[in-house]
Order: sequence, then structure tokens, then C-alpha cells
Amino acid sequence: MKALVVDDSRSMRSIIAKLLVELGFEVHEAPGGEEALAVLRKLRGCDIALVDWNMPGMDGLQLLKAVRAEPKWQDLIVMMVTTESEASQVSKALEAGASEYLMKPFDKQALHEKLLLLGIDPGEQAA
Repeated sequence: MKALVVDDSRSMRSIIAKLLVELGFEVHEAPGGEEALAVLRKLRGCDIALVDWNMPGMDGLQLLKAVRAEPKWQDLIVMMVTTESEASQVSKALEAGASEYLMKPFDKQALHEKLLLLGIDPGEQAA
């Protein structure tokens, strides 16, 4: 399975990518929303995008809206991965089409549980 990690923090992208690789994903990275759209076009298919909310330029919510406006990406699972914890922010992301929401900081177990909630069993991929 292919995963796209979108975060302006290089260290956060590395941490999330490492966890996803351990769970059996092929991981691609982008430092922002515009770059993420370019990666999605290049990949011609991705199973899940893990998107930070707060990024310069095109933020995570804007990226989410751009993805949901594109018919070819309607089935892309988008998980917001952020420090934004206010209920209004969570609601805003879910209303815009986020599939799930994961609060930073998190560990491998929390990520795995969210993936299972989304119907993705990365353990099947690693076998």
C-alpha cells in the first residue's frame, strides 16, 4: 500500500514515514500542500495521505478540500495528523472530507489503531 506523508517539518515526516514503513507501507513525502498535489499526480494512485494541518502556503485543510474536489481522488483516505485539538477544528476537517483525525504526539500503536478503524490492516501488507 502507498502512503503520502504531508508535513512541513522534516523530522515529523521522517518519524511518521518510519512508522508507516514498519507497518508495511511504501511511503512518499511532501513538505506542503502544493507539493502533495504534485506527488499525488505523479503517483497515479495512493491509498492514504497523512496530512498536517498547519503548514505555510497551502495548509492541510486547503489540501483536503483540493483533494476532495478532484474526482480521481475521491477514494483517497485522508487522515489529518495535527496538534489542532479543538472540537471545532476536528469538525471542520471531518466536514471537509477527512477520513480520520490523529492527534500529535502519537505512537505506532495509536497510528495502527486509526488505520484499523479505517479498514486498513497494514499487517496484511507486511506478511
